[in-house]
Amino acid sequence: MTKLNVTQKLITEHLIDGEMTPGSEIGIKIDQALMQDATGTLVQLELEAMNLDRAKTEIAVQYVDHNLLQTDNKNADDHKFLLSAAQRFGLWFSRPGNGVSHPVHMERFGKPGKTLVGSDSHSCAAGSLGMLAIGTGGLDVAAAIAGQPYFVKMPQVMGVKLTGNLPPWVSAKDIILEMLRRHDVKGGVGKVIEYYGDGLKHLSAMDRHVIANMGAELGATTTVFPSDDETRKFLKSQGREEDWVELLPDAGCEYDLHDEIVLDDLVPLIALPTSPGNVVPVTEVAGKPISQVVIGSSANPGLRDFWIAGAIVKGKSTSPDVSFDINPTSRQIIQNMIDTKAFANLITAGARFHQSGCMGCIGMGQAPASGTISLRTMPRNFPDRSGTKDDQVHLCSPETAAASALTGKITDPRDLEQIYDLEYPHYKDPELHIINMDMLVAPLEDGRNVELVKGPNIKSLPHISELQQAYEVPVLLKMGDNISTDEILKAGAEVLPFRSNLPEISKYSYTVIDDTFYDRAMQVKKEYGGHIVVAGENYAQGSSREHAALAPKYLGQVAVIAKNYARIAWQNLVNFGILPLEFINPMDYEKIQQGDKVKLSDLRTLVQGKKNIDVVIEGKEETFIIPTKHSLSDRQIRVLLKGGIINDFKEKLGA
Repeated sequence: MTKLNVTQKLITEHLIDGEMTPGSEIGIKIDQALMQDATGTLVQLELEAMNLDRAKTEIAVQYVDHNLLQTDNKNADDHKFLLSAAQRFGLWFSRPGNGVSHPVHMERFGKPGKTLVGSDSHSCAAGSLGMLAIGTGGLDVAAAIAGQPYFVKMPQVMGVKLTGNLPPWVSAKDIILEMLRRHDVKGGVGKVIEYYGDGLKHLSAMDRHVIANMGAELGATTTVFPSDDETRKFLKSQGREEDWVELLPDAGCEYDLHDEIVLDDLVPLIALPTSPGNVVPVTEVAGKPISQVVIGSSANPGLRDFWIAGAIVKGKSTSPDVSFDINPTSRQIIQNMIDTKAFANLITAGARFHQSGCMGCIGMGQAPASGTISLRTMPRNFPDRSGTKDDQVHLCSPETAAASALTGKITDPRDLEQIYDLEYPHYKDPELHIINMDMLVAPLEDGRNVELVKGPNIKSLPHISELQQAYEVPVLLKMGDNISTDEILKAGAEVLPFRSNLPEISKYSYTVIDDTFYDRAMQVKKEYGGHIVVAGENYAQGSSREHAALAPKYLGQVAVIAKNYARIAWQNLVNFGILPLEFINPMDYEKIQQGDKVKLSDLRTLVQGKKNIDVVIEGKEETFIIPTKHSLSDRQIRVLLKGGIINDFKEKLGA
């Protein structure tokens, strides 16, 4: 009998199409779906465009956790729209202020052995419970809710063995920062990271959430943990022990790739600007003055993370030079923080409490002062994501964050033993947490008569035309490596309120890189009908926000030519009818320049035949040919030729 790891067991149980050969496309049955508001409005508009009657998944939940600031009508209108859509399509609805999607889903809905897709790249956090949970573009989530399989290239499985126990002042955040130090932001591309080993018995389910959440920063397809006694204890604490099932790797199972972390050897780590992969020991940057500390977000969402910060600052005052911000994960977490005295400890020390939501993590408020360092327990520090240009966001553990809030400078938390004669506080999780489901709205039994409530800022999706046989368009922008979705379409309080208004949000396309892009794209669209862009390696890493494909498509983007792509963005391009081409010879990237004219001929024929595509470049001084290829499956080719997945799905419904 074949011995399987946990990832293989999960995929085997849900495999509908394809074979588990790394690199080949597989289709898997999806049990659960998760949406947040920054991406969920598009998902609901896509469900409307698909003429869906009712969700086909076991559970689907629409959360409101990103766009909570109500500075005008836009976000409030979207909240009303999302509630009406949840009632129309048979979804759970998590009301504004209830909490961050990933930890709330883990507490209330996650089940070992189940599959989940989420329209948020950090949906992989549910892997902490022994789930196969994948962040993806909203169109893929909409299709799964409509009962379609989720298609993905079969990843390699990297087994990471954890041994030993974490030393004092080191926690789960330092484990994932160590993985990023070793593998950087593209080291997980095409891989599932599966953790195993004796070290797991020292990591709670929420510790595992911290690690699984930031697997997205590695570029991994997802992260998987076994479902063991720690999983059972977590579900019991949430009043859901009956949902627990054991799911362990078979003894003697194999992994495609291997790594090992000896937990005893870890030290406090910190990611420097402007990448989660730019990781060094805290000691290397200790002493630098800071102006802000933010504790919270889906990357450090557990009661333990807030409790440990409260225990560190208990009876002390934070530095007057520091804004000490607390973003509680959920209403339920706040109640438990009050019960465990963590709330009082933080407030007394000078903490500023914010709403239960993502807040500064997605740039919705909490922008730091210019020219200063902000320490955050968040997952990302891409340029300008915080809302401050040339920001200096560092990512660290709650221990490092709290220690630095006290001293006003980056501080190795181990130094608190000398500074304050403070022993490391040891956390003991309550056997049963206070449970709060008051702000979760259950689905209606029949929502077919519910009308979608659309405010003036909500625009239905336009029709996308099918791929043409030939194009003659300019290279409108040339970019480097590791361009993030935040740089393609910026996040933050100025932009995200337009997430359901494609004409308006498209004005922010690529503005972080080139603030003239929109005007040039509109002119080129009139003159040539569209454009292409060129990029280096790992194009469109980061968020699952499909606006980073849809907005450029609205501006006429025909294709992207890159050395390679981040997984979610590559799929999003196809879903919206943009051709993702790859340089056959990476050195050709140097030849092509912004402003060159591009000719593409026999395109549909070559794409369908999986042939190399010769791109004719009319440069300023010469005309030359660059050979490119695509790595699309037969299914993706069908979708691309039709102009995207909505057109494909509507055709299926018509049939």
